[in-house]
Amino acid sequence: MRLDEFDPNAVDVEDQRGGGMSLGGAGGKVGCGTLVIALIAALVFGVDPGQMIGGMQQGGVSGGGQVATQGGGNAAESCSIDALSKESCNALSSLNKTWEPLFQQANIAFKRPKLVFYSQMGRSGCGAAQSAMGPFYCPNDQGIYLDTEFYQQMDQQLGATGQFARDYVIAHEYGHHLQNLLGMSEQVSSAQQQNPGAANQLSVRLELQADCYAGVWAAKNRDRLEAGDMESGLNAAHQIGDDVLMRNAGRRPSPEAFTHGSAAQRMEWLKKGLETGNEDACDTFADLRRRR
Repeated sequence: MRLDEFDPNAVDVEDQRGGGMSLGGAGGKVGCGTLVIALIAALVFGVDPGQMIGGMQQGGVSGGGQVATQGGGNAAESCSIDALSKESCNALSSLNKTWEPLFQQANIAFKRPKLVFYSQMGRSGCGAAQSAMGPFYCPNDQGIYLDTEFYQQMDQQLGATGQFARDYVIAHEYGHHLQNLLGMSEQVSSAQQQNPGAANQLSVRLELQADCYAGVWAAKNRDRLEAGDMESGLNAAHQIGDDVLMRNAGRRPSPEAFTHGSAAQRMEWLKKGLETGNEDACDTFADLRRRR
């Protein structure tokens, strides 16, 4: 995807790389003794850190150590640390330029999310951040948290290759920011508390909507897409489907345990966004409302 170079004045960036932070210093909220599948699921774009961290609080914290990469002191420096940092900031800048005007047209208050770089470990408004969690969005501080080493895991371990697959990561997390601004995340959280048995199903719908929003962003910048981009994105959506991740972890896929959607579902909703370019087409909750 051929994106314009980021404008350092048009992106909000925080850099925790090189801070020498340890997991213990982040409040000891994340344990390392969780199931392998939980860590793999955490690599999926859009994981709710509140749910993930809550599920991992029982374990002790381990694995301190210093962070190797030295971060920048401002957006221009942080976004220029390496090629992947710049690529991420370029995507963030494009996402801001795409979504902010749409919110303004709809007379809905808009606030840009911040992109928070960290290496191995960090702190978020939702608790500890560690690279095993993968990229995530924290609604408490409206931050998209990213350890760029995750992109190597995408390529080498998940088989999700190509620049657009990486852009899809940022765009999906940005989708969660849109849901937060629109009040959708809060509504879903409330519904999950009222009906715990439907919590996973509601989580899946929220994640699929974020996939669709990622596709809408790409469609609205269709002139920037290059040959193979759509295929790269759809392949990434397939590789991070709950059923594929479960099989790769040696587990039998269990639909009732899905939190992000099957490979087919994730591809379907990303494709819907790509094909329609219409955010209104991303209503993954429509059939639930019709049942009422």
